[in-house]
Amino acid sequence: MAEVSNVYAIATNAITAAGIGTAPLWDAVTSGKTLVAEHNANEKYYASTIDEDSWEIINKEIDKPDISPFEQLCIFSAKQVLSKVDLHLDETAIVLSSTKGNIELLNKEPDSRVMLSSSASVIARELNVNSKPIVVAHACISGAVALQYGERLIKSGRYKHVIVIGCDRFTPFVLNGFQSFQAIADAPCRPFDEARKGINLGEAVATIVLSSERNSDDGVALVSGATSNDANHISGPSRTGEELADAINRAINSAGISAEQINMISAHGTATLYNDEMEAKAINIAGTGAKPIHSLKSFVGHTLGAAGVLESVMIIESFKHQKLIPSVGYDTHGVSVPLNITTHASPASITYVLKTASGFGGCNAALVWGRS
Repeated sequence: MAEVSNVYAIATNAITAAGIGTAPLWDAVTSGKTLVAEHNANEKYYASTIDEDSWEIINKEIDKPDISPFEQLCIFSAKQVLSKVDLHLDETAIVLSSTKGNIELLNKEPDSRVMLSSSASVIARELNVNSKPIVVAHACISGAVALQYGERLIKSGRYKHVIVIGCDRFTPFVLNGFQSFQAIADAPCRPFDEARKGINLGEAVATIVLSSERNSDDGVALVSGATSNDANHISGPSRTGEELADAINRAINSAGISAEQINMISAHGTATLYNDEMEAKAINIAGTGAKPIHSLKSFVGHTLGAAGVLESVMIIESFKHQKLIPSVGYDTHGVSVPLNITTHASPASITYVLKTASGFGGCNAALVWGRS
């Protein structure tokens, strides 16, 4: 295959606390309705989890003893997407993004069942995709990196289509891990707000089909991406934001546009003290501080390996509806540099969107989405 210049997003799916499908999540977000709710398991916490009604539908559709709940989510979401498009499966790759996968099976199953490569093989088998699946497990930038990797597989001419799946489940292991960092908020999270106290965890799966073939008038494309690393601390981000700013600048330059042409920013926005401060500085260093910005985590919590894919699904919707995505929980500005936080969904002319992400180990990613 010859190299291609454009990589289009031709179909999406999301399964969240809003229900099954992209539309319910878009409706919840544009109505300003957070999906984060109070839960109790020995102690109170706030999270966004997939409801029993959705699980009942998924279990009925994907009911095999050798398929775990994590794999069920991925397969169901991907099948929802594949029902909308006609792909040449022999020219299709799968990229799976996750941070934990089947982590809850550590004490129940052989080690091989916990390996993400095993889950990826199960997913590929159930989707009848014969190419070797690719796994991206790169902390909280996994979803953004998976999309960037898919874009490069297509631009290099290796595949015509790439199915990018981002998924992480809510488990006690994940909750306890973030509690050990004292990073869990005792209320719904408030990205970039003065009163922010930390993250809410979220459970979700999201799927985007990337393709060299445009199939609609929307023409939403993944234009470019870049990564960087702080080399600062195993869990604490850079104090200056310069490294994320470098990824942003390189993504914008690779897109062949200027910072001024960005119309909206989908921030990582975890609502922790250090991440929001670092990200705000990076966005200003990159010359995009005046652009409308939001954090989807105020609606769905931090969905870990699903985050970059799920947040990109909503970016794609924003192109289609030509609306800015809002944040909830933002009242008083809480970072040291100015940001233009969107608090209500509103009509806008959207041609380019910047997606940022950061994670443990100092990793950073930036994507530029565009509309032809």
